[in-house]
Amino acid sequence: MRNHRIAVVPGDGIGPEVIDASLEVLAAAETAFGFGTELTRVEAGARHYLRTGELWTPELEEQLRGHDAVLFGAMGDPAVQPGVLERGFILAMRKAFQQAVNLRPVKLYEGVATPIAGLTPERCDLVIVRENTEGAYVGRGSTVHAGTPYAVAVQESVNTRPGIERVVDYSFRLAQQRRKKLTLCHKKNILVEAGNLWQDTVDEVGRRYPDVEVDYVHVDAMCFHLPVAPERFDVVVTDNLFGDIITDLGAVIQGGLGVAASANLNLDGSAPSMFEAIHGSAPDIAGRGWANPVGAVLSTAMCLASLGEREAALAIEAAAVHVLAGLPQLSGPGMGMDTAGVGKEIASLVGAGLPPVPGRSVMEDLAGAGRGK
Repeated sequence: MRNHRIAVVPGDGIGPEVIDASLEVLAAAETAFGFGTELTRVEAGARHYLRTGELWTPELEEQLRGHDAVLFGAMGDPAVQPGVLERGFILAMRKAFQQAVNLRPVKLYEGVATPIAGLTPERCDLVIVRENTEGAYVGRGSTVHAGTPYAVAVQESVNTRPGIERVVDYSFRLAQQRRKKLTLCHKKNILVEAGNLWQDTVDEVGRRYPDVEVDYVHVDAMCFHLPVAPERFDVVVTDNLFGDIITDLGAVIQGGLGVAASANLNLDGSAPSMFEAIHGSAPDIAGRGWANPVGAVLSTAMCLASLGEREAALAIEAAAVHVLAGLPQLSGPGMGMDTAGVGKEIASLVGAGLPPVPGRSVMEDLAGAGRGK
């Protein structure tokens, strides 16, 4: 029987709740599709940090490196200063495991409410490829004269040709699988040096993919076009900071942060990839059962697709969308059932033979790319 070793990092706030729901769905998929998983729960996050002072350690890196993938809940707590957990754990993992690509689908599912008037699922079906280890998130900066009227802060953005090229090449290969259109999103009229390096790389790599149409959009223009004309885009490739911003906008368009999934991909199989819903830890609603677990469930499906479990991933997506379309609201007490209940309902449908979701599925994209350790 096929077996996969998966590390599970529930984290803080609503993280454990959505992870538990997704693990119930995972168990149902194992039964229905004949594979197994060996799960290792890893304690990390705010409580662990406050108790031990530990964030990302060499011992934890070695432990996680022995797994095929990582499922991640959420991390963050008001008791810990902003930036400590994000840089000390999440960014540290992405760098240590060279999770070069953050892949975020922006797909409006049938029956899911969107704040964009007149938008239909046929018009909103794209993926955003965000560079995941460089840019403004490289973690370098300094402040002099802090706390005075003369304070000066310097924050670097680092862009390397190898870092850009591996993400751009992945994006072109993804575009070939999909509708053969790639859009570079940057701000090269102002961020001239970085923007030109990105554009030059896209131009050069693009010569290897002559059947892929290439477009360019400034990031501010993207914030206009994405809500009103998402059909313009298929594969969007962008830098770390811009990707962080426009994918949250994409999540709103597709129904909210609770339904948005993502993959942090190691492209060469040298380390595990990590899969997470894009929402935060939401400590204000933790423990109430108000969190929508569909983002975590779809992230689990993306994990399985990357590990070669294509049929299971597509079945989870179909079940999740079926349940999602029947919820009165997409989060909060108005969902009609709590977090665990949504997970149980999805799990009950995984083996029901529901038809696949219409349109191109990111599960197909991940299975076709053959990524994962």
